[in-house]
Amino acid sequence: MPIPNKKEITSGFRARMKIKMSWADALADTMTRLFGTVWFLTANALFFLFWILINLGILPIFPAFDPYPFEFLTMLVSLEAIFLSIIVLISQNRASDVADVREETDFEINVRAEDEITRILNMLDEIHDHLGLDHEDDAELREMKQKTNVQEIGEELLRNK
Repeated sequence: MPIPNKKEITSGFRARMKIKMSWADALADTMTRLFGTVWFLTANALFFLFWILINLGILPIFPAFDPYPFEFLTMLVSLEAIFLSIIVLISQNRASDVADVREETDFEINVRAEDEITRILNMLDEIHDHLGLDHEDDAELREMKQKTNVQEIGEELLRNK
């Protein structure tokens, strides 16, 4: 079985995360992508400009329906801001969940790599000894050859915060 390359691994990870996405998450992500564009900004600016021009009487082809101080427009803008904020928060929560899964995956890979490196160091030291090469295990090498206690490191990090 061939070893997958980095792109295959990350695209597979993204695909699996999308499969677990609820319809509400997918909708929020799509809307966030749409709302975070120059097109959306331009559409909003044009909408507000026309609204104001119509209601100031500058465009007489349409009757004014929301005279200054544009109370109805203020309500619409407030509602839009509320909904946009909620949609962005939903997407941020989803991104945070994905980041948590990635962090856990990275952690697991790092722990396995640490175990493998420790095993390799021990094997190299054994080969060195078997060949009868002169060497001295210094304190740093002895420490590197020990299994890493992940729980102890975590507790130390928490104490130092």
